[in-house]
Amino acid sequence: MIEPIGELARREVRELTEACILRAERELGRKLPRPAVSFDLTGVSAGMFRVRDGRAEIRYNPWIFAKYWAENTGDTIPHEVAHFVVHATRGRRRPQPHGPEWRRWMRVFGVEPSVTFDLDLSGIPRRSQRTHDYRCPCRRHSLSSTRHNRVQRGTGSYLCRYCKGPLEYCG
Repeated sequence: MIEPIGELARREVRELTEACILRAERELGRKLPRPAVSFDLTGVSAGMFRVRDGRAEIRYNPWIFAKYWAENTGDTIPHEVAHFVVHATRGRRRPQPHGPEWRRWMRVFGVEPSVTFDLDLSGIPRRSQRTHDYRCPCRRHSLSSTRHNRVQRGTGSYLCRYCKGPLEYCG
């Protein structure tokens, strides 16, 4: 099992993130707010930019950074900062996630705009959801806990893609 990056490497990731933001500020000729930077991402994504409750955050996966340091410091950091810069300069309008503005910022950072990450992730801890049995008139289905919880709360319903019948919980 891979061990996540430690505090020294996390500090370096924060510094590289800040360097990208400073580069964007020079290009824009103005200051940008700073996103929170965390190392709590798990699963198969190396990085994620999100806005939650009006607060911008860049999340990094410390296990994937440990396994592929060079690839992530060279690609993932600029990738996520580019998402942040597009958000910070566009405001409430929602641009395409990997659209022309994002690609422009990737080039400003000196990185080829790419959205694929196809490296071997063996040894990286992954979340796994429990599945729940459902049925329709033609077959049985397995729904993830997320979808099952939506059905139970009454905020979601699902149809079979083959017979178009409603999925019912088997209990």
